[in-house]
Amino acid sequence: MIGSLNGKVDLLQRPNAIIDVNGVGYKVLVADSVYKKLTVGDKLKIFTYTYVREDALDLFGFLEIEDLKLFESLITVSGIGPKTALNIFSFGERKDIIEAIVKGDALFFTSVPRLGTKNAQKIIIELKNKMGGDGIVDLSGKDLIENIEAVEALKNFGFSANEAQKALRGLSSGLSTEDKIKQALKSLGR
Repeated sequence: MIGSLNGKVDLLQRPNAIIDVNGVGYKVLVADSVYKKLTVGDKLKIFTYTYVREDALDLFGFLEIEDLKLFESLITVSGIGPKTALNIFSFGERKDIIEAIVKGDALFFTSVPRLGTKNAQKIIIELKNKMGGDGIVDLSGKDLIENIEAVEALKNFGFSANEAQKALRGLSSGLSTEDKIKQALKSLGR
């Protein structure tokens, strides 16, 4: 298995980066957050996860070993493949993902394409104790549904789903959807 690559960025073609290591170009899939930090010609060390199937051999790359470890934890969850796990990193940094797991924030995960409510709940249930979370996870979906409505309303005001979720995270759960939207708008500056 290939654990890391030390070379220079030879080509960027979203979502891939070609890393030249002594004349051999390795095609590495990276999250948007990593892709934005790369420039052709940059020297770097990238930590990789090698995914082998009968029809493919893919490398998934991360700039920090801690990100790779979190990625490996995510793909242990049934129903979460490496491409979906990598996509989660495009919607938040490591601290955001861990915080969403610890706080039981399923809304964070449901904003990721091809990641539904059930898989979001599975991520939280299976990884919460590993990430230092304690307490009971509410799986009724009531808060999730209310927050989805609030996110959609905030998106209609021109905010991204990510901005809307961040604004809603700090609010108390006893608020009505309308009050959540009002408070989120205040924190977003509108």
